[in-house]
Amino acid sequence: MTTNQRKILAAIGVVLFFALPELGLGTYWLGVLNQVGIYAVLALSLNIILGHAGMFHMGHAAFFAVGAYATAILNTHYGVPIFATIPVAGFAAGLFALAVAAPIIHLRGDYLLMVTIGIVEIVRIALINDIFGLTGGANGIVGIQRPMLFGLRLTKPWQFFYLIWGFVAVSMFLFRWLEHSRFGRALKFIREDVVAAEGMGINTSRCKLSAFVIGAVWAGFTGTIFATQMRTISPGSFSYWESVVLFMIVILGGRGSQRGVLIGSFLVIGLPELFRGLQSGRMLIFGAALVVMMIFRPQGLFPAPRRHYNLPEPYRDKYL
Repeated sequence: MTTNQRKILAAIGVVLFFALPELGLGTYWLGVLNQVGIYAVLALSLNIILGHAGMFHMGHAAFFAVGAYATAILNTHYGVPIFATIPVAGFAAGLFALAVAAPIIHLRGDYLLMVTIGIVEIVRIALINDIFGLTGGANGIVGIQRPMLFGLRLTKPWQFFYLIWGFVAVSMFLFRWLEHSRFGRALKFIREDVVAAEGMGINTSRCKLSAFVIGAVWAGFTGTIFATQMRTISPGSFSYWESVVLFMIVILGGRGSQRGVLIGSFLVIGLPELFRGLQSGRMLIFGAALVVMMIFRPQGLFPAPRRHYNLPEPYRDKYL
């Protein structure tokens, strides 16, 4: 199959996918697809940190929580419209990421992994303790408004379907652009060999910290959509398990691969719903399939292809 034929098939598939609400897809499955979309955006934002920069980060749910709670607090306590809270949610998540990542950005491998696990637990416990009397404690925040778009209040699952998957499309486009930018190439060099990247003149600490903040900002944006879709949030929605799921999506799909992350989101979030009739046995089947998958294809389903660049001289002028 030629490249043009693959592009045509992909375009047809996208059109059919966005036509699903018009083709009579039920409310339940639209809700499942909405959840897949939320996790797809979160996994894409984690992919910048884990897939491109190669940092083992297991605390992404913390930034998701900061964005969701920023939206919920502004909307329920101060009456700020949902879409107006999006930049605030992203800024809050990015600022929090900058504060917690700056002291630990030099850590690598398992050490960074353990510290980021602590971050998500600190956030969860702080939310439970109802900091400043704003987070609602263990009960969370209820009564979050639905968003208004062009004078229409979004209330139906099919409306959120287009909102969420439109956001997925925008995210894929922007992260694709970032991947092929000078910054994106620098992250890949850092992932492959930090020492060699430093020898080329790349400021590795600054690049890794920037990747951390970018991923966190996008997770904060996603938190806004999640909060307004659910209308109620609680600390239990942002547990360590959510970070594990996101980590698993990126690893299963293939680090650094947008296609892999998207398919991984369908497999990890959507596939278990097909076996819901099997009750608890469905998770056993799904877990066994994951184990087999990681044994026989540890690089993931669709790993990012390796690219070769003709690096110009001097390296410092191009990559600093």
